[in-house]
Amino acid sequence: MRKIYLTLGLLSVLSSLDTQAQQNPQYTQYMYNMSVVNPAYAGSKDAVSMGALYRKQWAGFDGAPQTGTFFINSRVGKKVGVGLSFINDRIGPVTENNIYGDFSYTLELGGVHKLALGVKAGATFHSADLFSKVGNGYTLDPADPAFGADSKSTLFNAGIGAYYYTDKYYVGLGVPNLIKEYYLNYDGKDFGQREIHMYLNGGYVFDLDQDWKLKPSTMIKYAMNSPVSFDLNVNVMYQNKIEAGLSYRLEDAIGGMINYRVTPQLRVGYAYDYV
Repeated sequence: MRKIYLTLGLLSVLSSLDTQAQQNPQYTQYMYNMSVVNPAYAGSKDAVSMGALYRKQWAGFDGAPQTGTFFINSRVGKKVGVGLSFINDRIGPVTENNIYGDFSYTLELGGVHKLALGVKAGATFHSADLFSKVGNGYTLDPADPAFGADSKSTLFNAGIGAYYYTDKYYVGLGVPNLIKEYYLNYDGKDFGQREIHMYLNGGYVFDLDQDWKLKPSTMIKYAMNSPVSFDLNVNVMYQNKIEAGLSYRLEDAIGGMINYRVTPQLRVGYAYDYV
């Protein structure tokens, strides 16, 4: 019988009121949902991997940013992986739903060394309810492209990725959205361009002794026309059950996380960021 691994995560963020130029959601526990940004990760585990994560920023503020993610992926045969992910991202009157399918193929490089190559494709359903939620159904200028009416759009996209891994370390590169599109077109003018994002990440597992493991990892994120984001994480695991760690996002956030393996197939975690 195929094993099923389930990951549940919750992230709270205490933040100052500044804005982020990058459009894709941020995750402190990214190492548990890498298929969302890298399709090559799908099927890398010898089991069905399924998880749900929730992130809320600026707790207590109406319209604060919040993100919910669900993903599932599995190996099919020995070399093929498939997956599905759903992301709901909200901030104020703007809502974005992303649905993507993943496909990967793994090359055996000898011994425990493997290289997976992946593609993803799907759609983004974007809505900006500035007229109904911000203007409460009223605007001084009906011709205003932003506030004259609610905006809804559907954007199709595709991504690629590569994932090299062994039983001790991994390196991945994912580009989940290759197509640059605009969320709104009014009177021949485009507004709100979606930028291409790239994610480079890696990690290593050190066996300190029979019970303890040290798991450093890092992720570098880059969006066109935006500063590079650098994440560094150091986790400690005890008896493959309890894991805790610290994270640092360059000039942006520090945080802590903890997760517990309730059963061999179920992991529950919580992370807290101070931005």
